[in-house]
Amino acid sequence: MPSPRTPRRFRRTTAALLTAVAACVALAGCSSAEPSAATAATPSASASARDTAGSASAAPPRTGEPARSAPREVSIPSIGVRSTLMELGLNADGTVEVPAAEKGMTAGWYRGGAVPGAPGPAVLIGHNDTRFGRAVFHDLKNIREGAEVLVRDGAGKTLRFTVTGKEAVSKKAFPTEKVYGPTKDSTLRLITCDGEFDAEGHPVDNLIVYGSLA
Repeated sequence: MPSPRTPRRFRRTTAALLTAVAACVALAGCSSAEPSAATAATPSASASARDTAGSASAAPPRTGEPARSAPREVSIPSIGVRSTLMELGLNADGTVEVPAAEKGMTAGWYRGGAVPGAPGPAVLIGHNDTRFGRAVFHDLKNIREGAEVLVRDGAGKTLRFTVTGKEAVSKKAFPTEKVYGPTKDSTLRLITCDGEFDAEGHPVDNLIVYGSLA
């Protein structure tokens, strides 16, 4: 990955890498940990402090921008998805949290990334399947370009995102910059597992859905 040119870009890139790792951390029935997962999740000092303090429920606004509250619910009418959103932070070892297997029907928002509605990519992570059965993003593969993704925040405001594309990628060649690089407008990324299973029974790919604020 290219070296960051500014402190702001470094923070954005670091948060992006953490989120990418989150999509690949092992949970039975959904995904497998890549060999580099343990070393890749090395947050900046600012990210560590923010998550430890639990103060990232709303990202601080930039000059001239309104404050935005954390997302609380996501729904995708075209594929029958509706879920509350748990906040995902950092584990003690610096890796990113993912929803527990027993909460497979609940998606999560990584609070180290962008808040939906603010400039930048907001990332929602959900399981495809867990050891308990099908999970919240099981049918994400069926979503089509132009579909609506509705995200409701803590203030009761609903943001409408439109799906602009999707792709399945190998976890060994995850397009970190494309998915998590800074964007001028508010964008959305939905990530789950996909593809064939490896020898240990874990999917080898990730499915990424891209969206933009309508």
